[in-house]
Amino acid sequence: MKVTKEDMENVAVLSRLEIPAEKEAQYTQQLNDFLEYVENLSTVPTDDIQPIAHVLPISNVFRDDVVKKSIDRDLALSNAPLKEDGYFKVPKVLED
Repeated sequence: MKVTKEDMENVAVLSRLEIPAEKEAQYTQQLNDFLEYVENLSTVPTDDIQPIAHVLPISNVFRDDVVKKSIDRDLALSNAPLKEDGYFKVPKVLED
């Protein structure tokens, strides 16, 4: 895959980068070199390699989700600085 000057300009627009005109050729060549290297990785034989999500064996470290009786509403609201109609009242954060 060969990256053209137009491709580089499109990548710059999508990335919201300003590329100086004197650097366009250099960056185009660097991107071509990078993509060529990545393309070389596809030649590495991986048929006998198992896919993994993480290099270390990790298991879920969370506790089991157990249904329990909830705290009483009045007790939960007992220390609330502001409450209204059985709910916590908080300052408005988002404007309409």
